Amino acid sequence: MFDKWIFPNDWQIWVVALCTVLHQRSAWRLSVIIIGIIFAKGRKTITSWFRAAGISQQYKAFYYFIGSIGRKTETVATVLFEIMINLIYSKDDRILMAIDDGPTKRYGPKVQGAGIHRNPTTTPDGAKFIYGHLWVTISAVVRHKLWATIGLPILAKMYVRAKDIAKLPTENLIGFQDKLQQAAELVKWASQCCRQLGKQLWIVTDGGFTKARFLKPAIQADATIITRLRKDAALHGLLKPVKKRKRGRPRKYGKRIYLAHKADEKRGWFSIKVTVYGREETKQVKMFKATYRPAGGLVLVLIVREAVDSWRAYMCTNLSATAEQILEAVSDRMAIEQNFADLKEIEGAGQQQVRNYYANVGAFHVNMWVHTLVELWAWGQKTSAVCDRSDSPWDDKFRRPSHADKCSCLRHEVLKKTFFETFGHSRKNRKIAQQFYRLMKLAA
Repeated sequence: MFDKWIFPNDWQIWVVALCTVLHQRSAWRLSVIIIGIIFAKGRKTITSWFRAAGISQQYKAFYYFIGSIGRKTETVATVLFEIMINLIYSKDDRILMAIDDGPTKRYGPKVQGAGIHRNPTTTPDGAKFIYGHLWVTISAVVRHKLWATIGLPILAKMYVRAKDIAKLPTENLIGFQDKLQQAAELVKWASQCCRQLGKQLWIVTDGGFTKARFLKPAIQADATIITRLRKDAALHGLLKPVKKRKRGRPRKYGKRIYLAHKADEKRGWFSIKVTVYGREETKQVKMFKATYRPAGGLVLVLIVREAVDSWRAYMCTNLSATAEQILEAVSDRMAIEQNFADLKEIEGAGQQQVRNYYANVGAFHVNMWVHTLVELWAWGQKTSAVCDRSDSPWDDKFRRPSHADKCSCLRHEVLKKTFFETFGHSRKNRKIAQQFYRLMKLAA
């Protein structure tokens, strides 16, 4: 299909690199599916992908191919990870990634892997639960010099409840893992990729992952973990050496530390200037070392004063980290929340209407990879080129380009390269090009 649609050179190189790790007999189908995702309109089902990509005869083979992608997600994600590192992190030693879980709605009792999960978004009907798939996702979060923090989703694992595992057919039978164990597996994969590229891995999560089942394997994988602490977290002081050992088992932890008492103490506070959520602020913070049993050792604790009687506590497993690094990482974690919103609204994740377990995994990952490829392509573009709001005077022209703006810009670029560059420069052809450009804006 690349002989019909002329994509930017970088985009073609990246897609070919992703195809090289698949079976060469069917690898070319990935590029066709990516075209369908970009140009699909309306409800983003698999059939809408096929219609946009011009697939009419061999559609069954493409259905099976999406299921085969679901079995090789880590292999393809590793290639995409290397592309991201070479483009964005070539001069950086530290890579910050975020882990979180998010659901996608599904319908029908025979959708493999689907179940009832907690609904993180309040709906008008007040539903606390949602039926569908739950994805534990790892995403790189990086700060753009103009567009603040951007998330780049790379890899995900579908969480299936233990009671729903038995409903899967025997050929798709998978062992049960809770969300913490799946998150630890994602950290191990990312740490291995970073180790091969000579980078340090930092992971930021919300308070739901502050458990031993996640922290200990992630620390053993040589990753720095930053997460939020409960206000009643069981922290202990450093164990002082005892000259004369008493009878009984020696103590493992020092004196209990209460975060509320630490927050009430007037000494130890200092001011820092950090850029959080796109603006520079001055924060009052306090830092100290403590022993945390779920982490299996010493951690660095940071208390941030939000107001007179309000504070929050965070934990970092890297004892040499600074308060600025911890706070900025916590604020950058919100980029993965934006990823979930864009994947559902722009790429249409969860709308593909496939039943097979691996087909659902493959469809969700192709949506993620297209999202990341679009962001990588737009990384070095000018704001005026990516986002043209001349026909929307009511909009804020200083607002950063959204993911939808970048997708629209990519479609315009492809159509321009495919049709306009073959017109020539005569006066008659320029008039035809102007009329065609107006139609293109309506289509893309």
